[in-house]
Amino acid sequence: MANILSIGQTALTAAQVGLTTAGHNISNANTAGYSRQVVVQTNRPGQQSSYGFTGAGTEVSTVKRIYNDYLANQVLTSQTSQSSLNAYYTQVKQINNMFADGTVGVSPALQEFFQDVQNLASAPPASSGAARQTMLSAAQTLAGQFQDVNSRLAELREGVNTDIRTSITSINSISGQIAKLNQSIAVAQASNGGQPPNDLLDQRDKLVSDLSKEVKVTVVKQGTDYNISVGNGQSLIVGGQSFELTPVASATDPERLQVGYVSNGKIISLAESSLTGGNLGGLLEFRSQTLDRVQNELGRIAMSLASEFNAQHHLGLDLNATAGGDFFSTGKPQVNASTLNTGTAVATASITNTAALTASDYRFEYVGPGNYRVTRLNDGAITSSPTIPMSVDGVNFEISSGTLAAGDVFLVKPTINGAASFNVVLSDPNKIAAASPVLTNAPTANLGSGKISPGAVSTGFSPATVTPAIMLGFNDTTGMLSGFPAVPVTVTSNGTSTTYAAGAPVPYTEGATISFANISFSITGSPKTGDTFTIGHNTDGKGDNRNAVQLGALQTSKVMNGGTATLQGAFGQMVNLVGNKTHEIDVNMAAETASLAQAVAAQQAESGVNLDEEAANLLRYQQAYQAAGKVMQIASKLFDTLLSLGQ
Repeated sequence: MANILSIGQTALTAAQVGLTTAGHNISNANTAGYSRQVVVQTNRPGQQSSYGFTGAGTEVSTVKRIYNDYLANQVLTSQTSQSSLNAYYTQVKQINNMFADGTVGVSPALQEFFQDVQNLASAPPASSGAARQTMLSAAQTLAGQFQDVNSRLAELREGVNTDIRTSITSINSISGQIAKLNQSIAVAQASNGGQPPNDLLDQRDKLVSDLSKEVKVTVVKQGTDYNISVGNGQSLIVGGQSFELTPVASATDPERLQVGYVSNGKIISLAESSLTGGNLGGLLEFRSQTLDRVQNELGRIAMSLASEFNAQHHLGLDLNATAGGDFFSTGKPQVNASTLNTGTAVATASITNTAALTASDYRFEYVGPGNYRVTRLNDGAITSSPTIPMSVDGVNFEISSGTLAAGDVFLVKPTINGAASFNVVLSDPNKIAAASPVLTNAPTANLGSGKISPGAVSTGFSPATVTPAIMLGFNDTTGMLSGFPAVPVTVTSNGTSTTYAAGAPVPYTEGATISFANISFSITGSPKTGDTFTIGHNTDGKGDNRNAVQLGALQTSKVMNGGTATLQGAFGQMVNLVGNKTHEIDVNMAAETASLAQAVAAQQAESGVNLDEEAANLLRYQQAYQAAGKVMQIASKLFDTLLSLGQ
């Protein structure tokens, strides 16, 4: 009787564990990170007898957690990528929205400004005052737009810093919880005969999943512990100990927040490129790949506009017949010495050629005696020189004072301040240099039909060259023009240029461009012997808008990207860059979101709770429980019968 009773008791216990497990599954069907559990039963060894072996019942060997490492890792990988793309998209979408409206912002303000410059160029003298004021107002509007866009980009940059701090705080919190669970799991499993504490394991895996949303992690199992690392193998969790990350200012840029790793009381700054994936990786990638480039590009356009416009404005005359001054002002390159430098040197940088500027930052470093190196950070291109100053991409690098020590590093941002410091210098519309400083003339007394074009000047022109006026004479016997000053003269016809010695007569070619001393003009028609043409200094800036025409022509001049793009074109390229990147991230995020959904579905198909299945399990275990009870009831009756027979 005892054997039958014992068998019934084991069956009853197994059924009870099954009912408890099924109920636990049902109650946690909607618990995030929960893996369904199943009862693993084994039969007890049979008892030997003369007629063979008889059964001894069953026993519950373990309650197993249905968990697939491969599927879980797929979810972690996809989740890390999706979180990174989502963080990137959230940020870049703000820049895209900033540039999406074509009716406001820098681009329409730039178009309006040049339209007003052209209106001044075509305005009659009587109404030039109003045109000048309108042009000046448009310039101030343009400056305001540059500053406004830059300010919004700066706000985004500060927002990224805030989000980085938040992400680091979250990573540290989750890491600490995982480390504590490592300890709890080890204790629980050791104190329960090696049986796994399933619910604690689920809690830990859920925290690992949350951690992967913040940054890409590498998980290595060692015994019951999860050892987790980030970056280039920096340990975040080892057994029951967690290591902290901390926000830290860049050694070469105090306004740029980086991620530091705390080790033995020291903080090691981690390379941004090593922290990929997750919310933190997406923020860092957005800042380095898009935000830096857009803000630098905006500054580059502002600097190029100011430089080119000022250069042409200097070549004109205002209403007081005074040479034009600066029209715009803009920022200078920013140079930051590394806090790790051991030398006392102060590095400086200056713009020498705005057409050659890029949207990159640079690392200027002193490697050792006779070895200076500049690294373009957007592509890693290196330029070395045995001496300084050295020039790279239109930027001049030099040391203004102090002494360099080997290994000293400086971060140079040539264009970062270009838009923020873009301002209109002029406040008096009468000082707009719309006139040209040279006047040309063909006297009406000339016998031939020769005509001279309005003269134009270029950088380096000096009024002294045409003071007193230069008078050129023509001889139709020799076909020569004479009377040039004692400087070389270049004649360009059909794209071919020929230079003649100083003071030498120059052959006349109809329509050819004649240049000397940064002055150029052309003569057309058929002059006769004795005909003269004069080139003199303009002493009256009123009623002459020739320099305004040249200022307006800058709108279509290719003054950027090494002479391959206009100002408007460069801005359009920047807008397209942002738009294309936003679309790219959006498409990739949609694809990764779908991939994540598939990975989660595959994982849940194996580890998730199916309520229909659990309901069936309840009925099955209920029937087993009732049957086991019946076995025990029969055993009890048999025992009572045996007792009655003995009376």
